[in-house]
Amino acid sequence: MRVMIAGWQGQVARAIAERAPGRSDISACALGRPALNICEVRTIERALSENRPDVIVNTAGYTAVDEAEENPERAFAFNRDGARLLAQVAAKREVPIIHLSTVNVFDGAKAAPYVEDDAPAPLSVYGRSKLEGEAAVRAANPRHIILRTSWVFSPFSDTFLPVLLAKARHAQQLRVVADQTGSPTYAPDLAEAVLDVAARVHGDKPNDTAPLWGTYHVANAGGPSSWHELAVEICRAARLPAGSHQVEKIFTHDYPTRAPRPRNAALDTTQIGKTLHISLRDWRAAVNDAVARL
Repeated sequence: MRVMIAGWQGQVARAIAERAPGRSDISACALGRPALNICEVRTIERALSENRPDVIVNTAGYTAVDEAEENPERAFAFNRDGARLLAQVAAKREVPIIHLSTVNVFDGAKAAPYVEDDAPAPLSVYGRSKLEGEAAVRAANPRHIILRTSWVFSPFSDTFLPVLLAKARHAQQLRVVADQTGSPTYAPDLAEAVLDVAARVHGDKPNDTAPLWGTYHVANAGGPSSWHELAVEICRAARLPAGSHQVEKIFTHDYPTRAPRPRNAALDTTQIGKTLHISLRDWRAAVNDAVARL
């Protein structure tokens, strides 16, 4: 099975590209600009002609959540219009698409983890652009899987976990938000789930009416966490000397951002387990692996 990954710089794309070579059933390539620009039809068509994928995974997009508030045109160009173009070209070639989305399509007002049928109500430009991208993919390609995820972390440089550990090793005190909750998702575990989904959809024919197509939530098990709890777990896994650091609880109003975040970013992953038989391990075990890799 040939998998083409749109995007190559993000945490998930990098993790998929790392994990795919270890699977005998999959050959994968990751393409980004200029070879593949999801906002330009000609580069999409050329990439599909040259690589002849059986499944497309779209990890490309505009992910600068705060910057999107000042650049809405750019956010919508990639997250909505580019997603539509990629799905349309894939549909013409009868190629299924797996599209990565986000918990930011919700407003965070719900007390319990979000299920797939909960009404979206994004708070930010980024969230709105991703929600409209979901709708565009659904309309363009009936053979689609949309995977919403939350709080992706990894050992890759310049991301939350390694940046936090670097600060912990050089500072006596860390200040981390404690009144936002989410479902931590380890990029390599998510990558394996994406590849499993790709293998599943590859076995279905263009005229299949099986109920696997649609939207799913995917995240590591272990229950919701706050950013503060995640930070404490990272420091514990790193076995930093006792007393060498403190993780102080702060609140959302102490750490203002241009784009509002949902207070509750937790996802219910029951449906993907029932329908696609996919489940991810406890996020704490994944934190241990990420820290060990560093």
